[in-house]
Amino acid sequence: MTPRVHFTASHADHARAALSALTARYGETPLDRADIVVALGGDGFMLQTLHVTQGLGLPVYGMNRGTVGFLMNAYAEDDLPERLAEAEETVINPLRMRATCADGTCHEALAINEVSLLREGPQAAKLRIHVDGRLRMEELVCDGALVATPAGSTAYNYSAHGPILPIGSEVLALTAIAPFRPRRWRGALLPKEAEVVVEVLNPARRPVMADADSRSVRNVIRVQIRSAADISHRLLFDPGHGLDERLLREQFV
Repeated sequence: MTPRVHFTASHADHARAALSALTARYGETPLDRADIVVALGGDGFMLQTLHVTQGLGLPVYGMNRGTVGFLMNAYAEDDLPERLAEAEETVINPLRMRATCADGTCHEALAINEVSLLREGPQAAKLRIHVDGRLRMEELVCDGALVATPAGSTAYNYSAHGPILPIGSEVLALTAIAPFRPRRWRGALLPKEAEVVVEVLNPARRPVMADADSRSVRNVIRVQIRSAADISHRLLFDPGHGLDERLLREQFV
């Protein structure tokens, strides 16, 4: 049986053109009646689509109409039903962030790639790090720090010299961003179920913001991060081009 497909596209001109071409050729199904979502855009739009479709249980097949397209498949108008039928599925869990601000408010957000803490002012941030209730680092002086999932380990984490994590590794990467002290600290690998709590030291003088997949919270004083095992995202990839292969291939370029 041919799957019922809902198409969605970023605002980029070539993504909108692809949307018009594909819906004219294959038809369109409303999201609440679809079997599969096809997302047309780049990696940022894929993250946005996964957040929008969270809780629907629908697999998402991306086609690259952006720049890098690490989470996307190659774009082609032909043979879409066959590609969807043969696609391989990868299931990933996001991170759950709970950020407490200096004014006492709390903000929660989910991150598929990473949760990052970044300095807001000209001075370096000073952070204290706890893992599973145990103090692990008294003071990290840095531009920031992040916790990344395997799916997000090739994004900001990799740019900050963090490790690439195999998709089935059941670990998270805790990575410093431009660390000043301790100078030789290169981050840590943590069990997927670990809870990370980061306290901001001297937040009035050294303000810090928290970011979960571009959802930002300013003037945070404490950020709690852990894997959201109760939430799953289903990604579809062409055979031989799944996330596990892409993560492996990225280490040899």
